[in-house]
Amino acid sequence: MKYDTRMFKLLKNEEIADGIFDWTVENPELAKLCKCGQFVNIKVPGRVLRRPISICDADENTLRLVFQVKGEGTKIMSEMKVGDEVEILAPLGHGFNIEKGKRYCFVGGGIGVPPLLFSAKQADDPMVITGFRNKDLVILQDDFKAVSDKVYLATDDGSAGIHGFVTDVLKERLDEIDEVCACGPIPMLKAVAAVCKDKVKCQVSLEERMGCGIGACLVCACKTKTDEGEAMTHVCKNGPVYDAREVFYE
Repeated sequence: MKYDTRMFKLLKNEEIADGIFDWTVENPELAKLCKCGQFVNIKVPGRVLRRPISICDADENTLRLVFQVKGEGTKIMSEMKVGDEVEILAPLGHGFNIEKGKRYCFVGGGIGVPPLLFSAKQADDPMVITGFRNKDLVILQDDFKAVSDKVYLATDDGSAGIHGFVTDVLKERLDEIDEVCACGPIPMLKAVAAVCKDKVKCQVSLEERMGCGIGACLVCACKTKTDEGEAMTHVCKNGPVYDAREVFYE
């Protein structure tokens, strides 16, 4: 895994939903190295610990990062101005493995939806299922529709799309896909993994609190299954993407 720290220029900072911000940052050196499902670690002015943010999209020069304000660090990030310089450690982690010719379904929940955009772009004729608590938190639907003509939306309260969960849609479409790539809260990943079990392969991207982002600390330790039994692995280094069968959903 090759990564480095560089200064990125903030080209865009837009609030696209309540408390959810859409960044575009520029640095050709590191942007071109990024792969789907990876993340970056952002140095926030005045804070010691960096903030891990999934890569929503990437090209040869820029990264798109979509994040939710959850604390002081992300609040500071949301207030940064276009033209500001941001120190970013990238690219980090092991992302989704996308094979040509396979029928992929990308399943996301809440702020776990953004990294699926870049991932869906790597697949042939992808299916996308996204879920949110309500219509005010729905994001990136037009972006996904530009990539796929099979985009499904579910909300917990029925205020947008289907009234229900992503698993409700997934169960109905399971015979149309070969593999699932999912990102979101643990209860959602557990439910998705259960639907896929013994039917289709499933990769899950875990969301964990992180410190260093490179496996040097123990903040993001996660219990996983191995051929020998159980092992503690680092989500930042060994993940964030795992085979769904390897994860203990606690």
